[in-house]
Amino acid sequence: MMAAMMTSNYSCRLKTQRNFSIKKSESLTVGTAQKPRHTFLSHSKYLSQPKYLLAVSAFMTLLLTGCQSTPTNDLTGSTRYQTLTEPSNKRNVDKQEVARVRTSLAAQYIRKNELDTAQRQLEKAFAADSRYAPAYDMMGVLLQQEGSRLNLEKADQYFKKAIALDKDFDQVRNNYGVYLSQMKRYSEAAEQFEIAGSALGYEGRIGALENLGRTYLQLNNNPAAAKAFLRALDGNRNSLIAHIELVDLLLEQQRVQQAQRLYDETLLLVQGQGISPRLLLQGIKLAAAQNDITTRQRLAQQLLSAYPLSNEAKKLKTWLNNPEAPWK
Repeated sequence: MMAAMMTSNYSCRLKTQRNFSIKKSESLTVGTAQKPRHTFLSHSKYLSQPKYLLAVSAFMTLLLTGCQSTPTNDLTGSTRYQTLTEPSNKRNVDKQEVARVRTSLAAQYIRKNELDTAQRQLEKAFAADSRYAPAYDMMGVLLQQEGSRLNLEKADQYFKKAIALDKDFDQVRNNYGVYLSQMKRYSEAAEQFEIAGSALGYEGRIGALENLGRTYLQLNNNPAAAKAFLRALDGNRNSLIAHIELVDLLLEQQRVQQAQRLYDETLLLVQGQGISPRLLLQGIKLAAAQNDITTRQRLAQQLLSAYPLSNEAKKLKTWLNNPEAPWK
């Protein structure tokens, strides 16, 4: 179950969600200015004359001093370039833009599992802007995906750094929650998912609520899980995860009619995509609960034929050997 949750939105959607554009091409062009074209006299007969030597000497003096804050004229009197000593007021904005693009490129490389290249992009993002929170979040995702013990330990600090830099950065809350769930720190994960799931306007909010519900299932807190899934449905009636999980929760409470209505909605959501073994088993349970023998047998045959090695098929075989026993 948690393995499915690790597939994020960043959304990583893991339900790893994006808080920045990932639409840049892979060639970095930010901050690249076209070189001015200078035309120099190249014939020796002109350069040998004293008046040209004097002009060139003066021209080189201007280049070496580098202190002009006004246009410098070349030999023909037209403006060719400028040298400015005052810093641009856009400097910080430009540095953050470079960090943003580098982080976006890193996200693309992570999705392609090119982790070394992604790491180099993030190092350049840090060099451009050491306080850019999404870069730290993405480094946490990268280290988590690599998965070794040392990198998993390092990932925790990067997520925490991103939160410290920007407490309103909702994406890192969800991604950190996914990490904490992977580390089986479920109570801490629930706190992070709750923050992200309560952030109105955050595009990954529904995914965070789905993650919250599944985390409560790991904590054996079914009432809290059901509440989280219902919140996800309130935000997006097409939440497939919320539908599937709520069907099982309602069946456990023997609220069969409500479960059947949600199950029917679920089948509409997956129409044309094929039916999973879990949905087949849910249909079998619902049919058994309503003494619909025909539907139960049809779905059981479909499950055993299409997914004979699945966990759902094993559960079905166990139940068929003892129909009076509760489903496990």
